[in-house]
Amino acid sequence: MRHSERRAVGAMLILVLVAAGVSAQMPMRQPQMKGVWSPVVGSGAAYQMDSKHEGKMDIEFAVVGTEMNEGKTGQWLEMVINDPKEGLMVMKMLMVLDAKSLSVKRMIMKPPDEEAMEFPMGMMAQMGGGPPQSASADIRDDGTLVGTESITTPAGTFSCQHYQAKDKSWDAWVSEKVAPYGVVKSVSKDGTMTLTKVITNAKSRITGTPRKFDMMRP
Repeated sequence: MRHSERRAVGAMLILVLVAAGVSAQMPMRQPQMKGVWSPVVGSGAAYQMDSKHEGKMDIEFAVVGTEMNEGKTGQWLEMVINDPKEGLMVMKMLMVLDAKSLSVKRMIMKPPDEEAMEFPMGMMAQMGGGPPQSASADIRDDGTLVGTESITTPAGTFSCQHYQAKDKSWDAWVSEKVAPYGVVKSVSKDGTMTLTKVITNAKSRITGTPRKFDMMRP
């Protein structure tokens, strides 16, 4: 497996866990996306993640399309990491809301200067020490409303609802003006996420038909 592909697998694991707002039995720990899932095609948001374990990372989330999956409408959520050393890493996942939980049905990754690859769905469970724990797609299910507060970030000033975990392990400020999660800022024991830009008219950066990922490919 190529160096770029090994990095792609690592980035895939991080992004899947963050985007789905879940945790797994893995050494890497990232701030989880805690918000209100409200996807709008073409809309997105850029954040600076500051992880106590992995350092700072700029990441974008945008909804770039829809697709039916087992009778339900899923949204293609595209995520972009700009690594100053390695280049632009792009990943998109087909996210389906099942009851109140988000599940990932397909995963496609494009490492820098490589063709796009579709990953087997069982890979994350195999490499992560087991499947991720399910989590609600709505912060209001496991958080308590603290109040309405004005939050200023590099993206501007937003009137937000401040939610806090019942065990006080995280705080999040959400606004209906920010898609797809509504998150303006979040703070947890693993780090912080801060909104830096609201994205409009988002288009997928992955084009063409992705090849199937092969662990044995030289």
